[in-house]
Amino acid sequence: MVTLSLFRFEKPHHKLWAFVMMGLARPLLNLMPNLIFWKLLGSGTGEGFTPKPNWGVYAILCVWQDPTNIEKTLRESRVFRRYHEMATESVTIHLEPYSTRGEWSGQTPFRSKSKRDTGPVAVLTRATLRWNAMLQFWKQSPAISTKIGMNEDVLFKIGLGEVPLRQQLTFSIWPDIKQMSEFAHQSDPHRSAIQKVRQGDWFKEELYARFNITAIDGHWSAFGTTRKKEETNE
Repeated sequence: MVTLSLFRFEKPHHKLWAFVMMGLARPLLNLMPNLIFWKLLGSGTGEGFTPKPNWGVYAILCVWQDPTNIEKTLRESRVFRRYHEMATESVTIHLEPYSTRGEWSGQTPFRSKSKRDTGPVAVLTRATLRWNAMLQFWKQSPAISTKIGMNEDVLFKIGLGEVPLRQQLTFSIWPDIKQMSEFAHQSDPHRSAIQKVRQGDWFKEELYARFNITAIDGHWSAFGTTRKKEETNE
């Protein structure tokens, strides 16, 4: 089971706290039982890969060995409880991977045990840029971000990152696999960027994953308060 928790902070001292926790939360997450892979992530101001940080939104991505009691852990554990107390709003998206390829920090964190479900599909794309390819990549990124931002089919999208400029991630939710595939393969900026990535070998490491959405807990202004996957279709 995979969870992506998003937290929004508005007051200046809360934003500072969240920034500092990018370092201080690491030992706390390392000690959490049942948590086999995690990433602390900042966010960008654009719709996808973006070099401009958003100091008010942070995320924690978790891979759990056993799905039992995940909701309780996310609600009552020391680190997550503190995040919820400090955040203006927060949401956790529960995910089951059904297709994945590539690596993240030399690992393959997502195990594809599920079959493709009906309804919305979540897509995660992340990459570590080669140092000598960063300038070329960031010349392409604004066009892709603008294109996905104008796409009315995408239900939700956010740009996240581990290390500014170099380690970037996009997470998006689409109504179905058909509309997601049409954007990926028919969008001119996206298709052109992928071709240049492959030709120039821009990525040192990359990972692509698709997920079924099993639940959404909490509130996020982009899609309101929801609980179950089927409610995201409303």
